[in-house]
Amino acid sequence: MNITQHPELLQRLAASYALGTLRGGARRRFESLAREHASVRAAALVWQTHWSGLAELQPGSTPDPAVWVRIHNLVQADKALHAMAAARMERTAGPEPVGWWRTLWVWRGAALAGAVATLAAVVVGLQAHGGLQATTSAQIAALQQQLQATPQIQYVAVLADDKADASMLVTFDPTNHKLVLQRVGGFREGANQSLQLWALPPVGGPRSLGVLGHEKLLTLTAGERDVQQVPTLAISLEPKGGVPSETGPTGPVLFKGALIQRVL
Repeated sequence: MNITQHPELLQRLAASYALGTLRGGARRRFESLAREHASVRAAALVWQTHWSGLAELQPGSTPDPAVWVRIHNLVQADKALHAMAAARMERTAGPEPVGWWRTLWVWRGAALAGAVATLAAVVVGLQAHGGLQATTSAQIAALQQQLQATPQIQYVAVLADDKADASMLVTFDPTNHKLVLQRVGGFREGANQSLQLWALPPVGGPRSLGVLGHEKLLTLTAGERDVQQVPTLAISLEPKGGVPSETGPTGPVLFKGALIQRVL
């Protein structure tokens, strides 16, 4: 099955690939398709950018002293277990038998060391509990502020030509009313021409969403009602400055693609 002809499936596979949950033969097949189809590469790039943006939201922090104490105690307990194992091996390989009471004392010593280590970690953890709560609350508040300022991409579209070659990547953030377009193909309009973005609703004529400049990455302002329940976006080639929305496209429609609403 050619996933480039199934936009919703393509977006799901690209999201899984970027997140790392697409594995084995399925991941290898996706990578093979990405080498052959620009639309697959573009979809993977969108999701890699999205997931990496989420990772950047977490602020850096210094570990609490209780964490280091617990690590130290665990290391000491591990050393005690190794010492016990070495003593048992020496007893087994040594020329003289070792009394069972010596082995018993080794086991008791290791158990005591582990119990002391655990108790110390618990005590330090309880002492630091109040400070940890305050630190966690501050981090949550900072994270909430960053989430509000971070673009929340809810709509994605890959616009391709009649040969299924991707030419424009479109994402929409309804929270900040940002419609971002990125050129991923090699098409360049003439100096006296402009590309114009259109919404193709299921009922009614095309609606203009804006005229594009010559930049590789550009942003348009739009509301969610402009793209909500719009199954398809299209780009036409128009005279410089574009045409009024009510006239609809007057030039050829160069690129077209399904607008997918992410549900995660």
